[in-house]
Amino acid sequence: MIFPLGKARELPIAPALWQQQVAQMPFLRGFDEAQSERLRTLIARFLSDKTITGAHGLVVDDAMRVTIAAQACLPAMRHGLEPYADFVEIVVYPSAFAVQRQVTDDDGVVHEFEDELSGEAMDKGPVVLSWLDVAQTDGDFPANVVIHEFAHKLDRADGEADGCPPMPARLRTRWQRALERAYDQFAADLESIEDDIPAHVDPESDEADAYYARLPIDPYAATDPAEFFAVAAEAFFVEPEPLAAAFPELYGCFVEYFGEDPRGRLARD
Repeated sequence: MIFPLGKARELPIAPALWQQQVAQMPFLRGFDEAQSERLRTLIARFLSDKTITGAHGLVVDDAMRVTIAAQACLPAMRHGLEPYADFVEIVVYPSAFAVQRQVTDDDGVVHEFEDELSGEAMDKGPVVLSWLDVAQTDGDFPANVVIHEFAHKLDRADGEADGCPPMPARLRTRWQRALERAYDQFAADLESIEDDIPAHVDPESDEADAYYARLPIDPYAATDPAEFFAVAAEAFFVEPEPLAAAFPELYGCFVEYFGEDPRGRLARD
């Protein structure tokens, strides 16, 4: 085992296991020795504090735990694990999982439906993940379900999911302005792209992907500012160049908040 059963101590990650993780997740590369040690320390602490359990028969091994913990700790390298203190459990399903939803329309009618998710960060509750989506690294856009859900935890650390995690007032003013501008621009760009999709093309089909590929991040980011932040955080760590090119003001705020510029780190490797 590479993690303790209790919280009394933290065990180091075996070097071979860590090298395996870095090889599988290129966005972990390029850290200097001090940064790498900081990340490994956070991972060990995270694994001593959190319980990661499988659901629907999934057996979670040490390598899977480190994979999840490394991605969860990456956005916490500057500020530490305190924003994750509102929960102790991470539940991992073999693949996408279904949740029951209720929405009330403008006429007051309640509609119930089943929603299929790859991840969910519950308010003051556990994080739920699909292992198939955690392990999948390819796709049309930079994608990382773990970073996405833990970005939501950072966002909610001040009690509200609004795309603005707790931060000093001097940065908050710039962040809110940059986030609003970037979100509005993205929503307008998405609307323009959707207008360009021919009527005979299903917007949900593979044929429409070429149109959406003009966007720097996943269209899901247009849902609301909280989702925009979470999707942008994925891109910031996994494939930062398109995000920086599209939203330089917001990218600069991310660099200040997260305490690093992944473009330089990944270019050094």
